[in-house]
Amino acid sequence: MRDPRLDRLADVIVRYSTRVKRGDTVEIRAVPVAMPLITAVYEAVLKAGGHPFYVARPEELEEAMVRFGSDEQLAFASPFDVQRAKAVDVHIGLWAQENTKFMGNADPRKLGLRGQARKPIMTEYLRRAALGEHRWCGTLYPTNASAQDAEMSLTEYETFVFEAGLLHLPDPVAAWTAIYESQKQVCDWLNKKKEVRFVAPPRDGHDGTDLRVNVDGSTWINCGGHENFPDGEVFAGPRGVDGHVNYTFPGVYQGREVEGIRLAFKGGRVVDASATRNEAFLLAMLDQDEGARVLGEIAIGTNYAIKQFSKNTLFDEKIGGTFHAACGAGYPESGSSNESGLHWDMVCDLRQGGSIAGDAEVFHRDGKFLRAGWPGN
Repeated sequence: MRDPRLDRLADVIVRYSTRVKRGDTVEIRAVPVAMPLITAVYEAVLKAGGHPFYVARPEELEEAMVRFGSDEQLAFASPFDVQRAKAVDVHIGLWAQENTKFMGNADPRKLGLRGQARKPIMTEYLRRAALGEHRWCGTLYPTNASAQDAEMSLTEYETFVFEAGLLHLPDPVAAWTAIYESQKQVCDWLNKKKEVRFVAPPRDGHDGTDLRVNVDGSTWINCGGHENFPDGEVFAGPRGVDGHVNYTFPGVYQGREVEGIRLAFKGGRVVDASATRNEAFLLAMLDQDEGARVLGEIAIGTNYAIKQFSKNTLFDEKIGGTFHAACGAGYPESGSSNESGLHWDMVCDLRQGGSIAGDAEVFHRDGKFLRAGWPGN
């Protein structure tokens, strides 16, 4: 018997997040281990009147490509994937891994080439989404591998995942609608600001964070459960960035954990990067193309139902009381025009001290918004 929480998740994804309507072509992409959720989403799309189809992406095939593929093959963008990006009305990605470290020993140069293969596909998805021609959402199917990364049992992790999505509440759609309205107040206020400054004190031997982000003319996007699920963030496309950031959590990407990341920015680009562990991998990812060292996204986490780091960016970047920034591709609707095969979100915790200010007015301190009616209040 299928876990009934998967049916609740599928209902929210189809009815609320992607708003599938009659006649929509809906791509469901996932590894086969997620078949219980794949089936639940497939059924929900059918009930909504859409036309679902499933695209399998087994880890074994990706590993084979990185191990045995030539440079030409690694960088090859499948015309079928490009055409799907141009044609589908809705993309639903279900992320599930049987081994979160299956790419842990892969050559970073080869991973960079795989990023280049994804670049035209990612660019097309983002372009169409910005024009309102395409809707998408990504969510996670709990596995033992992800539970182990989070240092939980599978049962504990399933509870963590479903409660982060508010699926334990009587009406999750109503709950996410209320969150969206709360976050709208933050976006409306920030859309009037020209600069946002992030400050965190020195700790554990590093020099803290002092990041000035130019958002003059950018658009703050309200993420209330549509593109990611669970969700809970507001973000913008930076017009310029100066200063430095020390990330308090490891940066997790392609199965690698990079600890002690420090990035220094000038004019919107990373001009100096270091890490206490896996620094070579960090540098290889930042050097994969011209856009990889550009900050494509700046964001504030607003999901106060997520309280602990789990080594999964879908959840970690949403933790209420944090901010994150992504090197690489930006979202056109947010004001970013940066293109890259990379989009790597890195998270900084402000709950132990720190502030965020808009045009020198502090509105977020020690991980909490200071205005009534904003998230967490």
